[in-house]
Amino acid sequence: MAILVLIARIILGLGIAAHGAQKLFGWFGGYGIKGTGGFFESVGFRPGIFFAASAGLGELVGGVLTLLGLGGPIGPAIIIMVMLVAILAVHWGHGFFVSKNGSELPLLYISGALLLMFAGLSVYSIDSLLGLSAIWPANLTWIALGVAVLLALGNILVRRPAPQQQQPAA
Repeated sequence: MAILVLIARIILGLGIAAHGAQKLFGWFGGYGIKGTGGFFESVGFRPGIFFAASAGLGELVGGVLTLLGLGGPIGPAIIIMVMLVAILAVHWGHGFFVSKNGSELPLLYISGALLLMFAGLSVYSIDSLLGLSAIWPANLTWIALGVAVLLALGNILVRRPAPQQQQPAA
């Protein structure tokens, strides 16, 4: 079972970290901070560059922590937080499938993160190597999940609609 958890961590961690690198650096066909910031502005996150950097950093750090098996539930919690914001701000109302900009992909990331969060990061992790696995009991895992959900909802609450453009008088 430990090798399966390692494989899941590698796939999930690299996948979400790559999403962060797209936002932050424009790697892997991404738009970088400026382009992503413009998109974030269009969905109500102002200043867009700040929120793009925050989302990109969350994806990168959450992915790397999960990939390495470091920090117990923290990496998966960060993934859940960022993906929950993505669902609520961008994918809600577009159905399920990713081909229609639906919530399929972020829900898959959340599902994987939840499994790793509660199953543990396995003996093939930096936490295990350093003897840190025991410091992540179930109650701290639930707290990490609760904090992730609350931060995601708080992020949604700070969104502001784009200012209305004044039409020139005819």
